[in-house]
Amino acid sequence: MRDLEKYKGVIPAFYACYDQEGNISPEGVRKLTEYFIEKGVKGVYVNGSSGECIYQSVEDRKVVLENVMQVAKGKLTVIAHVACNNTKDSQELAAHAESLGVDAVAAIPPIYFHLPEYAIAEYWNDISAAAPNTDFIIYNIPQLAGVALTQGLFAEMRKNPRVIGVKNSSMPVQDIQMFKQAAGEEYIIFNGPDEQFISGRIIGAEGAIGGTYGVMPELFLKMNELLAEGKLEEARKIQYDVDAIIYKMCAGHGNMYGIIKEILRINENLDLGGVRKPLAALIPEDIPIAKEAAHMIQQAREKYLA
Repeated sequence: MRDLEKYKGVIPAFYACYDQEGNISPEGVRKLTEYFIEKGVKGVYVNGSSGECIYQSVEDRKVVLENVMQVAKGKLTVIAHVACNNTKDSQELAAHAESLGVDAVAAIPPIYFHLPEYAIAEYWNDISAAAPNTDFIIYNIPQLAGVALTQGLFAEMRKNPRVIGVKNSSMPVQDIQMFKQAAGEEYIIFNGPDEQFISGRIIGAEGAIGGTYGVMPELFLKMNELLAEGKLEEARKIQYDVDAIIYKMCAGHGNMYGIIKEILRINENLDLGGVRKPLAALIPEDIPIAKEAAHMIQQAREKYLA
């Protein structure tokens, strides 16, 4: 019987942690993991988009996951994104993740070449075969990957008994409904776009994975609590304020994750470094934006969590 309960709830996407030279900071990774445990989130999604995985080496990603697992120790559900743009490296990361005892591995489809669906299915199944005792989650993010998960491809992937669901980051919330209707209760659908946290949950997502959860986890946890209590109007008010914060974080010259890390310095005294090129680093004009977003988070906490 599938254990899906461990995936239901708020799962922040883990941020890349660098030292002053721009190398992976094991200390930063461990501190961020401790932070998430203290905040009370359900789990973490490691080495995905928020972890800047596309700009990291296989060894970088191993170091990150190893340090997460040193601290998590059953206190967090750990989903490791293992996709690289070739099968061999992806399988290496999947086998490594299983050896560390993660709860699930996940993968986007291969990018750049637009492969036929049977080749995408083979890619995902080959990755899953390298972690034969670990759950597998499909990551659907067509606006970045350039290819969408279709109902036909999803049906093909459900033939793999290790597939337990979809992290759906496509923008139409209807996709969550369609995947849930097709898959039923034996599969879990995660809401991806943070701006539609409550929309995705209402239409069928049982869990949620997002890149901005980590900078304001209390607000997403509160929305999750209110949804469970059927208090939709109260949850909607928080969603609107959360969205305003997200828009502010996207208003800088630097990459949003650079802004997020600056906010974590301000609000949580966490130093996770910057972002890795070619992502745009912060410029001096971005600092007031980060400070304003940090203040907006503080205000929202006082407003909704008092």
